[in-house]
Amino acid sequence: VFLSRNFRCDCGNSKFKNLQCKLLPEKGKVNSGNKYNDNFYGLYCTCKRPYPDPEDEIPDEMIQCIVCEDWFHGRHLGAVPPESGDFHEMVCQACMNHCHFLWAYASQLAVPALTKVNSLEDEGIVLKVEESEEQKKEIKKESGVEHQETKEEKQMEQFNEPSTSSGSDFLNIYGYCSKFLQKFPVETAKTISESSFCKLKELQSKQFLKKDTATFWPSNWRSKLCTCEDCLKMYSELEVQFLTDECDTVLAYENKGTNDQETERRDPLMDTLNSMNRVQQVELICEYNDLKTELTDYLRRFADEGTVVKREDIQHFFEEFQSRKRQRTNRMQYYCS
Repeated sequence: VFLSRNFRCDCGNSKFKNLQCKLLPEKGKVNSGNKYNDNFYGLYCTCKRPYPDPEDEIPDEMIQCIVCEDWFHGRHLGAVPPESGDFHEMVCQACMNHCHFLWAYASQLAVPALTKVNSLEDEGIVLKVEESEEQKKEIKKESGVEHQETKEEKQMEQFNEPSTSSGSDFLNIYGYCSKFLQKFPVETAKTISESSFCKLKELQSKQFLKKDTATFWPSNWRSKLCTCEDCLKMYSELEVQFLTDECDTVLAYENKGTNDQETERRDPLMDTLNSMNRVQQVELICEYNDLKTELTDYLRRFADEGTVVKREDIQHFFEEFQSRKRQRTNRMQYYCS
């Protein structure tokens, strides 16, 4: 469970006239990152009902969409969700339409819903994305490069064949290869190839199924999204850059919540005791019991008299407690065995 990613407090903005934010005094008058959907009014899902809903007698688990962060009843997602342990994240119907590129990934990565479908026509629409003019130019350009590379490979094959040519021809070939390698180093060519490759275009070139339902995803699906320059630009335009952030996943939030709970449950006194030896542990426990007993007796007097405990009273108590402790320490006698 996590709150809105971009949500910030409204104190100090135009909603509050004479109140300044104590956390961020320099905040603007309007928090543009805040998105006030129906959740802020206690309404959820496509049915716009509260949770828990006193009029809903159907037991149903609510699932949060990782994109819009709204909560949905399982029966209102357009498909029967898989078992809770089979998927980690869900994208609702509206967000799948908004993030249309996810349909290309869904055919390879999404966890199948439990809805039984007899035919593809009943389940959805088979899409084959047509290449735009720019994509066609890129394909032709790439084809031209491949043709040129094929031609060069054939030339190299001819060079490798036994030949009766003179030594000057060999030197010319050697010079040509040296210039080629200097102009296009191996590492540079590899980097160019990796940066220009787009996983999304490869998936969109194949047939994939688009349905009017939510989709369910495994734990590691975000790491398989394309991060080429064009796709990163598309994520930014759709305001879904967080999809490539591994720290944004539901699993990451759950792990953080578990760690925070374990930290809160830890007793500072027990942590301190565990770091000490046996003698130090006994001494600390005795001092703690003495402090607890004396402080309880001291505060009981104020309770019996019905008076308020002031800061000076607490300070006076600890001064006397430290004085008594020094006196006890000075009276101790140590013997060697």
